[in-house]
Amino acid sequence: MSDLAGYRGYEPVIGLEVHCELDTVTKMFCGCPNSFGDAPNTNICPVCLALPGSLPVVNEMAVEFAARIGLALHCEVRPSIFHRKNYFYPDMPKDYQISQYDEPINVNGWLELPASGVRIGIERAHMEEDTGKTTHVGGGGRIHDSSFSLVDYNRAGVPLVEIVSRPDIRSSEQARQYVSELRMLLVSIGASKARMEEGSLRVDANVSVRPTGSGVLGTRCEIKNLNSLRSLVRAIEYEIERQVDLVSTGQVVVQQTRHWDEAGGRTIALRSKEEAHDYRYFPEPDLVRLDFDSDRVARIAGALPPTPEQRRARIISLFDAPTGTDLVATIVEMGLDVLVISAIEHGVVPERALSRTANEAAARVEDALNLDPGLYARLLMMEQEGKLTPTQTKAVLQAMMDSGGEPESIASTMGFEAMDSEVVADLVSGIVDANPDEWQRYRDGEGKLAQFFVGQVMKATRGKASGKEVIAALDRLKAGAK
Repeated sequence: MSDLAGYRGYEPVIGLEVHCELDTVTKMFCGCPNSFGDAPNTNICPVCLALPGSLPVVNEMAVEFAARIGLALHCEVRPSIFHRKNYFYPDMPKDYQISQYDEPINVNGWLELPASGVRIGIERAHMEEDTGKTTHVGGGGRIHDSSFSLVDYNRAGVPLVEIVSRPDIRSSEQARQYVSELRMLLVSIGASKARMEEGSLRVDANVSVRPTGSGVLGTRCEIKNLNSLRSLVRAIEYEIERQVDLVSTGQVVVQQTRHWDEAGGRTIALRSKEEAHDYRYFPEPDLVRLDFDSDRVARIAGALPPTPEQRRARIISLFDAPTGTDLVATIVEMGLDVLVISAIEHGVVPERALSRTANEAAARVEDALNLDPGLYARLLMMEQEGKLTPTQTKAVLQAMMDSGGEPESIASTMGFEAMDSEVVADLVSGIVDANPDEWQRYRDGEGKLAQFFVGQVMKATRGKASGKEVIAALDRLKAGAK
């Protein structure tokens, strides 16, 4: 089940905490590289190891990225301060995390879900530093059955923004849409690579249930570190059912932090859920207040690229009639909307531009992202003007994605030239004469046999004929035979 609202008389109440690593060159408070996949413990220094006497210095680009995120999420960007969040874990060398508490940089925003138009409130989007990474060796890779643990501090100090939603999400499907849309937004504004498989985007889900229609919040449990959309959906659905089973039988939900067991398909209790006072927050004494004046906020806002929502709307606005919003959303998610828009602006029929991009270009999306939009538009115009058949267009596009080049030159090298309509008509006539039984059945109403004749002509011309010209020639012969 993907939408459990009203499940057995209860409804879920879900809030998400999304942690995204910022795509800066260096870490949050030092000059160490912010680089994924390097050899363990090679991107470290006295600051990120918290050696005595070392002092943090704020990464200016990280602050700007955080402001970009806030503005893209319709937040109010405010002056802010850093706090120390005190807790112990082996992969955190300071024994505290530099974060933001009651004066975060971004507050009171929202994100709209594309499929439904539902707005999910954003409570805050604050800056902090990432922890290191602990690997438990042996057993099932969990601490309780491991032989020993290894700590890599390369990630310690990497800049993060934690985006905290309000508890406005009512199903696992809405949660999936929210994270998917947020991920596209973060990538489109250049703030984060947001790769869940690499851990640069991680999600904690706070889940509770309550009687349907009630305004009282139930006891929540937090599911930590969900690193794929599939895991997010499965974990939320399991947790909803678990809590409904408890409350519907008169039992009590205990406020906990829980782990998602992917193999077992269940959540498992880790520890009692902490409250803010458990972390003993206090202002970071080594860092000054961050002030944002209105001019700087306006400059950052003015430099923001279009959001996924705006990009989808841009494509749809170019169509005279309603078009498939799911297909447009997929094109935007892949980053191929610039090809569609360029083609349409150069005169390509919108349906052709969308179809070619969604099929041939999307099949090799990594290569398609390197295409010159102007050259791509010229190729589709060649097809539209009858200079290339659809088959030839696909072949030229494959060559462009393989090694680049201009479509006209590639088409000439491949020997692609538009066939004269009279030549096509003569070929069709000859093939009709050679296949009288099929021709009679076609005349009697078996329209699907048109593809038989198209195939025969394509075979005879090695794909150089236009399918539309073949159909037109068949229609003329059929009309003349009446």
